[in-house]
Amino acid sequence: MKQTSANLQQGCGGHGSPALSVEDARARITAALAPVGGEEKVALRSALGRMLAEDIRSPINVPAHTNSAMDGYAMHGSDLPTRGNAELAVVGTAWAGRPYIGMVKRGQCTRIMTGAPMPKGTDTVIMQEDVERDGDTIRVGNGHKSGQHVRAAGEDVSAGQTVLSAGRQLLPVDLGLLASLGIAEVKVRRRLRVAFFSTGDELRSIGEQLADGQVFDSNRYTLYGMLARLGVDIIDMGVVPDERQATHEAFIQAADNSDVLITSGGVSVGEADYVKETLDKIGKVDFWQIAIKPGRPLAFGRVKAAVFFGLPGNPVSVMVTFYQFVAPALRQMMGQIGIDPNPTFKVRCASRLKKTKGRTEFQRAVLERTVEGELVVRSTGAQGSGLLHSMSVANCFVVLPADSGGVEPGALVEVQPFHGVI
Repeated sequence: MKQTSANLQQGCGGHGSPALSVEDARARITAALAPVGGEEKVALRSALGRMLAEDIRSPINVPAHTNSAMDGYAMHGSDLPTRGNAELAVVGTAWAGRPYIGMVKRGQCTRIMTGAPMPKGTDTVIMQEDVERDGDTIRVGNGHKSGQHVRAAGEDVSAGQTVLSAGRQLLPVDLGLLASLGIAEVKVRRRLRVAFFSTGDELRSIGEQLADGQVFDSNRYTLYGMLARLGVDIIDMGVVPDERQATHEAFIQAADNSDVLITSGGVSVGEADYVKETLDKIGKVDFWQIAIKPGRPLAFGRVKAAVFFGLPGNPVSVMVTFYQFVAPALRQMMGQIGIDPNPTFKVRCASRLKKTKGRTEFQRAVLERTVEGELVVRSTGAQGSGLLHSMSVANCFVVLPADSGGVEPGALVEVQPFHGVI
């Protein structure tokens, strides 16, 4: 759907509006976004992690020739004995890089290596351990099948076949696949440009001295890491103080130079109003709050042409909201298709989990295997939104629906593993 200001203005435009459900928030974000324009051709080794901008069709068959799947002997399938043994004359050798030239007649065979093209007149391979050789003669027993141990030309990929589709994020195996087709360059979407900054007078950068009430800004580092894993162009604008002019200028600068603007802090009720004041002047906000824990104060909208995500200030809330909402949105804007951004599955819970109804909770947990081989999940313990170390210990979220209460040990719960974004 085309990104428009009208889409972003509908509903939940202020701090006092009801919080959206997680499902509704995801749906509204998805409906408001579209892939960015712009493509480029890159060399194969530079294409890892990039989004394909077009379907890729194979120019050749893979394998290019019908070939042997085993080291052995190539022969006519009609020469296989139905009982007893058959003797065949060995007339030459077929190598992977040096095929046998000539016709193999009935009653003859060639020694053949794995990957070597099948000589003319042959259609079957007998493994070397299944024959007895005496000089230039082999003896073959019964029980074999015509056509065995032979790979047909185009068996893996046929000429003209679509091997990779537009919207795929290229993996290491894809580079090997494209190389096997002789493709040296691919057309990919341009990288998404993402600007981000933190807000708050209490924040200090690494290397500065902390006064009373001040803390080091960890959010910019976790955001940088998560963005880097997505393969976007990153614009780190540092810490913006709680000042009207500084906030306004930071928003303008970010919006003019990026496709997406992400802030952390400054969107909670009761905080300095400079973010909301700036957005009222130069932006459009779709919603300010989501019924989620942690991460309730999350703003989504637009600043000029740039998509805007205002994340909470607490470190764990930043990571939860990024993983649940921002990362899928960025992948959509990058043009990725066909991937579930938040896959889950059910396992047994080994811990008692506290929860009150009303908000979807993403509790930090560890997914592990018991000595009996069963996958189970256990809580990391306290779930405060400022406990960043617990995110380092965890390897998954336990997803507890809004209408659910607490969980007793032994119950089945929905688990969402961390998939390389965090």
